[in-house]
Amino acid sequence: MAEGLETLPVAEPADAGTVEASVATAPPQRRANPALALIRALRPKQWAKNVLIFAAPGAAGVLTHGHALWRLGVAFAAFCLLSSGTYLLNDVRDLEADRRHPTKRHRPIAAGHVGEGLALGAGLALILASLAVGAVLRTEFLVVMAVYLAITVVYTLWLKHEPILDIVAIASGFIVRAVAGGVAVDVPLSRWFLIVTSFGSLFMVSGKRHGEHIDLGDDRADVRSTLGVYSRNYLQYVWTMTSGVTVAAYCLWAFAMAPRNAAVPLYELSIVPFVTFILRYAMLLEQGHGESPEDLVLGDRILLALAAVWIAVFGSGVYFLH
Repeated sequence: MAEGLETLPVAEPADAGTVEASVATAPPQRRANPALALIRALRPKQWAKNVLIFAAPGAAGVLTHGHALWRLGVAFAAFCLLSSGTYLLNDVRDLEADRRHPTKRHRPIAAGHVGEGLALGAGLALILASLAVGAVLRTEFLVVMAVYLAITVVYTLWLKHEPILDIVAIASGFIVRAVAGGVAVDVPLSRWFLIVTSFGSLFMVSGKRHGEHIDLGDDRADVRSTLGVYSRNYLQYVWTMTSGVTVAAYCLWAFAMAPRNAAVPLYELSIVPFVTFILRYAMLLEQGHGESPEDLVLGDRILLALAAVWIAVFGSGVYFLH
């Protein structure tokens, strides 16, 4: 016997009366507050994705215009309502799969804290409310919202089960958000902006699938069928390819925007924090932390610092060099 193990006390078997007494005196589990559970089901943390609405107007230099900020605020609210409505409908659709997932089983609908009927009703109401809010802006913005809704519905019903198409569909949601901001304030979208947004979105989504691949282990195909098709090497190939295109496109965009006789090359300098952010994010993906992109970015102080430096440098170029 290993040294020290013989000194460990041997637990005496508990008699039936003791077990019954402990069960009788155990405090009852508190039921979740229905209102709070419904709010959690809206996934307010993921509203951070809708900040992409400010990207194109920010790059165009119109965030200092009062009317643009008002319109972007309305657009942001509309997409928060729309995305939360689709989350509710998606969670009802994926109820059984979520209950087999190690973390998604704690979502309010999968855990039984929010009824399916209530979730469906609230989801439809939020979608209608989002369209009413979006109608305050312009018809083109409503068209963009309709495209986002269509992509989400098709993803929920079909595309999530199709390899490659599931990654493209999720990435499209990020791209549509970025386009919506430009449409809301009627600013042109540069081709470089669209390339960076598109391939950057594919980079993040492929990393998300890689994180799920690791976290779910051998049960991945039972929870999400496409994860049974993807290998980790393939997902790493996708994020390597897409991150390379993202970096190259951003560099070309930065050089294209830079004035010829600028005293300080702010656009060119913004490449440094941007590329460092991509490299840091890729390292965290390699370590298996990419399942929740919003948690990864908001939970890593270095990523937040790099994002702040990039915003400061790039923003100074937009708002002070022009």
